Amino acid sequence: MAVLSFFFAIGFAVIHFSAKYMKFIKRVPRSRFFSFAGGAAVSYVFVHLLPELHTHQEVLEKTKSNLLQFIENHAYFVALLGISFFYGLENAVTRKTKERRTHAGSGIFWIHIGVFFFYNMLIGYLLIQEKFNHAREMVFYFLALSVHFLTIDQSMRETHQQTYDKYGRWILAVAVLIGWGVGLFTQLQEMLVSALVAFLSGALILNVLKEELPEERDSSFAAFAAGTAAYSILLLNV
Repeated sequence: MAVLSFFFAIGFAVIHFSAKYMKFIKRVPRSRFFSFAGGAAVSYVFVHLLPELHTHQEVLEKTKSNLLQFIENHAYFVALLGISFFYGLENAVTRKTKERRTHAGSGIFWIHIGVFFFYNMLIGYLLIQEKFNHAREMVFYFLALSVHFLTIDQSMRETHQQTYDKYGRWILAVAVLIGWGVGLFTQLQEMLVSALVAFLSGALILNVLKEELPEERDSSFAAFAAGTAAYSILLLNV
């Protein structure tokens, strides 16, 4: 499983590095591709991640941490923090972009890319540290987050333009590998891993809803439904 996770970490890095060269994204009508990707990612969130939160909730309930003992639903609260944090970040980026009427500017770029650096590190870490029951679960994790990374790359490129191509894609590619390397040599407590998964779940839910569900004028419901159905069938047959 460790060897397989390494190849998937490399795969994530390659996706970030080469997304700008993937001509099929431009050849296929943008709405259909991203609607299909959105359907697959939404399926992963609601069929796999949200049910998994219950398992991590049980782990967090057993902790003696003074910080969490007063919260009844620890995992769901941490997921809410993930949603709120990334919503605040995206709100700031959008506001700066509108003010400048071109791109968000170098200051907000480094804040934006810095947050997604740790986001990608977390995904890389969980790639090797998350308890997958068998290889197929890791494959589905990779597939869902691959299309998610493609949409993040497109969004970052639209927001930060050449700055993202020059620096951002390299940083995000390296971040996944660093996260995987940390996970290879370090093992966090089960309680902390559960909290990280919950936070990632919240962040992923927000990013799915924001990035992978196109605006109404660009959306293709047929492609979205196809992505949702196809990926749900795969997940339910694990």
